Amino acid sequence: MNSEIKKAKLPVLTPDGSFDSYMRKIRKFPMLDSAEEYILAKNWREKGDKDSAHKLVTSHLRLVAKIATGYRGYGLPMSELVSEGNIGLMTAVKKFDPEKGFRLATYAMWWIKASIQEYILRSWSLVKIGTTAAQKKLFFNLRKMKNQIMKSDQSDLLPEQVTEIANRLDVSEDEVNSMDQRMKGPEASLNASITGDDGESEWQDWVVDENADQELQIAHRQESNKRKALLDKAMVLLNDREKAILFDRRLNEEPKTLEELSKKHKVSRERIRQIENRAFEKIQKKMIELAREQKLISV
Repeated sequence: MNSEIKKAKLPVLTPDGSFDSYMRKIRKFPMLDSAEEYILAKNWREKGDKDSAHKLVTSHLRLVAKIATGYRGYGLPMSELVSEGNIGLMTAVKKFDPEKGFRLATYAMWWIKASIQEYILRSWSLVKIGTTAAQKKLFFNLRKMKNQIMKSDQSDLLPEQVTEIANRLDVSEDEVNSMDQRMKGPEASLNASITGDDGESEWQDWVVDENADQELQIAHRQESNKRKALLDKAMVLLNDREKAILFDRRLNEEPKTLEELSKKHKVSRERIRQIENRAFEKIQKKMIELAREQKLISV
């Protein structure tokens, strides 16, 4: 399937090409309403119609470009991020079942993100990031958390900020410091100049046209609704204290520290951490079971 789509000559973002030129090319492909998407997906799934598959892919190239820009801070070529994202999109089209009741964008964004993230991890393997779930979580969340807690005139994390990040992501402070040092090099690439049809700018100033983002809005809305429904069903497994701690540590917009919850529940910080981790494992396991039952993810 992937090779068949590639043979149809999708627009390619070359290393020396401009991103805005690529965006203009892919905006020429029409977006699909739900009825059109359903018919095309049925034609591909039941008849193997390559033209239908190609239309499904090209109508979602803007989704890939939008998602790929979210990973541009890792110091890797935008052309490669888009290319890897397109591979994820083609895999999603191959596996998509229109009878499940949700849009292709909702399903495809998981494959697109997974493909891009795997490429980033492979590319960063020289610095030995690590392969545990916690380390991957740290890798993909450290920069965002630094932006949230660091002051504008800060250049390095303060010890208490390192502690906060370590607690929130359930990793050691040494792992936070080590990852921070590894990621400082590529971070400078955000200030690298890029040349587009409208002149020079910096990567950090580049944003995909928000007006061309309908499919991503749909995907986010549907994804959020499905995840909330799964979470609500899974939460019944927890007792009141587990629910309270899990919410304060992982679901609250301003997560509480272990110290704050230790005083609130009158137990040690380590006990709070244990309850949090146990509650999270229960919820995670149940949500995966429910998602598989509903065939939202593969077994």
